[in-house]
Amino acid sequence: MQSVTISLNSIEKVKSFVSTISQFDNDFDLVSGRYKIDAKSIMGIFSLDLSRPIELRIHIDEPNEEILNALKPYLA
Repeated sequence: MQSVTISLNSIEKVKSFVSTISQFDNDFDLVSGRYKIDAKSIMGIFSLDLSRPIELRIHIDEPNEEILNALKPYLA
C-alpha cells in the first residue's frame, strides 16, 4: 500500500478526482481522522471535511508512476 496526501477543496476538483482514479482498477481509500471511505465514491467524499488535506491510500504492492502522475493535480 502507498499513501499520499491530497487536497480536494472544490466541487470541480472532487468530480475530476473521482473521474481520474476511476480509470484504474486498483482500490483507493480516503482516510480523514477516524473515517475511511472508498475514494471512488463521490457521495462518500462529500461526507468528509474537505477544507483539510486528506490521506489517500492506494492498494498497490509497488509504486506505480502512471497513478502518481495522474494524482499530481490533487497532491497537497
